[in-house]
Amino acid sequence: MTQLENEIQSVKVEVVSMWNLVESQLQKARTALVNFDRDLAREVVLKEKRVNAFELKLDRDCEDVFALYCPVAIDLRFLLAVLKINNNLERIGDIAEGICKYIIEAVNDFDQNVFAKTEMIKMFDDSIRILADTRLAFEREDTILARSIFKKDEVLDKINNNAIARVSECIREDINVMNDALFVLSIIRKVERVGDQAKNIAEEIIFYIEAKVLKHQEESTGKH
Repeated sequence: MTQLENEIQSVKVEVVSMWNLVESQLQKARTALVNFDRDLAREVVLKEKRVNAFELKLDRDCEDVFALYCPVAIDLRFLLAVLKINNNLERIGDIAEGICKYIIEAVNDFDQNVFAKTEMIKMFDDSIRILADTRLAFEREDTILARSIFKKDEVLDKINNNAIARVSECIREDINVMNDALFVLSIIRKVERVGDQAKNIAEEIIFYIEAKVLKHQEESTGKH
């Protein structure tokens, strides 16, 4: 392998390490939410500093490769994609942290019936799977798997679109769950953004492997 190839491989390993950390943060946020585990929520908030440190180091490492090797073709596209993927992953880390801050500040455990009626836990589980699938697509350079993310994200969008109606129904049935219902609505909005970030990542994977820019095509064609 050339020195550039070694550097590219090193960056790839680093991205996957950050990915694993962010996936772990999201999984712990889900567990903390279901179990009302404030200690676990605090752990996620504290570890967000590691996610931020990863983002800064990856940015610097990519900049160093640009400066030292002037990469072209797929190597250049890979590094450009990594810079954007890095930012998307950091935002998902922020989402996990934000959810955990809600948990820490909550006074009581959350109403499980509201969780069930809004399908929030299913949505959370789906978002974690989508994030894992984007990582596999990145590791395997699998654009078919990357493209599957767009369809999977539609499930999150559907739950998000139905959220206000479901939450309103819960409140009508029992006014005492209003605070919990509004909390769940906020969580659903956050988890939906995980899907958006995963879609952005999938677009970057396709860009660097196939040299196809998909961003904004959905607006003009109505589909990917």
